[in-house]
Amino acid sequence: MKGKNINKVIAGTLSAAMALAAAPVVTAADTAVGGGAIIYSSDFEDGDVSAFTNRGGDDTTVLSAEEIDGNTVLCADGRTKEWNGPAFRLDQEGRCEAGTQYLVSAKVKGKYYTNCTISYQYSDAGGEPHYVNLATANGSDWSTVKDLKVSFSEDVSDVYVYFEGGSDAIYIDDFEIKEGPKYSIQQDIPSLKDVYSPYFRIGTATTTMELSPKSTKDLVKKHFNSITLGNELKPDALLQQKACQEEGDNVNPVISLASARTILNFARDNKIPVRGHVLVWHSQTPDWFFKENFEDEGDWVSEEIMLQRMENYIKNVFTAVKEEYPDVDFYAWDVVNEAFTDEGKPREPGQQGQNGSGQSAWVKVFGDNSFIPYAFKFARRYAPEGCKLYYNDYNEWSQGKMNAMIDLAKKLKAEGTLDGLGLQCHCDIPSIWPQAFQYDKMLTAMEEAGVDLQVTEMDATICQKGNTPSESDFEKQAQFYKDMLDVFKKHKDSISAVVFWGTTDDHSWRDWGYPLLFNEDYSAKSCFTSIIDGMEIPEPQPTEPPTEAPPRPTASDVYYGDANLDGKVNVSDAVAVLQFAANKTKYPLEGTALINADVDGEEGITGSDAIVIQQVDASLIKQADLPLKK
Repeated sequence: MKGKNINKVIAGTLSAAMALAAAPVVTAADTAVGGGAIIYSSDFEDGDVSAFTNRGGDDTTVLSAEEIDGNTVLCADGRTKEWNGPAFRLDQEGRCEAGTQYLVSAKVKGKYYTNCTISYQYSDAGGEPHYVNLATANGSDWSTVKDLKVSFSEDVSDVYVYFEGGSDAIYIDDFEIKEGPKYSIQQDIPSLKDVYSPYFRIGTATTTMELSPKSTKDLVKKHFNSITLGNELKPDALLQQKACQEEGDNVNPVISLASARTILNFARDNKIPVRGHVLVWHSQTPDWFFKENFEDEGDWVSEEIMLQRMENYIKNVFTAVKEEYPDVDFYAWDVVNEAFTDEGKPREPGQQGQNGSGQSAWVKVFGDNSFIPYAFKFARRYAPEGCKLYYNDYNEWSQGKMNAMIDLAKKLKAEGTLDGLGLQCHCDIPSIWPQAFQYDKMLTAMEEAGVDLQVTEMDATICQKGNTPSESDFEKQAQFYKDMLDVFKKHKDSISAVVFWGTTDDHSWRDWGYPLLFNEDYSAKSCFTSIIDGMEIPEPQPTEPPTEAPPRPTASDVYYGDANLDGKVNVSDAVAVLQFAANKTKYPLEGTALINADVDGEEGITGSDAIVIQQVDASLIKQADLPLKK
């Protein structure tokens, strides 16, 4: 870099970093100014595609370098099945680390309008593979996917990012994986679970990948005293088809908790109670569970066989959690989920995915919702001691569904098998329904059933998919959350838990609508502030057992200018300094990083330190001369 341009570069860096610090909603692309450490990057112009493999088994994909549109790209050809395709292993030794978030970017293109899906795969502690779709590119033109988030925990293996879709060739260019931005949570704000302790539990839902970063763990420990596993206790995560078939018992399905182990271990180690979700559901329950010999193409079983399977499945799940996690407080469990239409009728019979996910294989076997009382009967028989049992549903404010839920609750309460109703509370603020006063009215009606109520999956989107929210949208969200929590507090004698469906906006199943309390950088949104405003703030409780103070940095630890501790002095360190100077809570520097950042010879960390670091990066000052003398 030429010396005459250094002031222009510094000014640009200053303005970019200050704008970043002030932004109300932060994205991964925004915060990774200067980029995290690049793990792998290739434009394939050298013809080397050896970092990729096909997906094993009978994957026929042939990987090669091919010239497309004047550029050399990775070509995945010879594919005979949709899942065939190129894969990049993340947990290869020396490549990516557990507990760190990574960002994946690439250009992709399908031949003959082939759609291409970028996905993530890992094997759980039991060796069972799991798959998560990250993004889909459509058509035969080049599409760019940028900063797709992936992370993994120490107890999983065989972690890949891969490309799939159709059976024609897939082309990939400009593939990159880099470390994502590293955030710290705000420790100086009140804990939600402490503020609401006089009223009800405050919970969150999370998944294995979502919980992997340390910051997510810290957020959960600080604010929540209930965890719901987003997917890992659902039937498709627990049921083991191959083992069911090998067992040879047509009525005793084999299950495994391996997929849930990461989150259950975390709950156990941090003494956080767990809300189980879910035993009997039309969705995320494989069709083969309802077929003879547990075969995909088998005949549908009889009601008698299905009742035996249901009982044994529920028995096996509860036996497993009692034996493997005796120290975890499973305080609640959704026994049946979403069995009613908005009109209060049973779902249409059918298999999962046939004409949409609304059809129910349970109804196909039983003809109606007569399976529900059996599910609660079996759950009561085998549930862990103290575990309360719930029927759970969405659009609970719909008149027909509300009445059906109340009638069911009264009936099963009288039989001694149901303890409460789960109210999902998935809300969309632009639709203006439900409003808080309407939800208040619904809760009053629900209370007539005489059972416990739990808000189980709360979120509130602020815009339609594809739209950019305004500051006004966030203000409306803050008011909506305040109004709803005020209603919940009014009904505190009936409500025992309020659970938010996710941790941060970017990990929400409805991330396009910014529906949760925390931004993707873990900072609290205005809706968080609104629901604690005016409430009594208790003395903060420690989120971790006290530990000895960390050792002070030694002279060998200090490398002046290296504010982000990556062993180099460059523009990313200047950005880290500017962010710290703008907002110490949001962008903390601690220990050695704090010492390294103070380089201008003046006391305190300011923009002047960032300028000195930029001068080192431009070779105008030697790093060995840091810190400057006064």
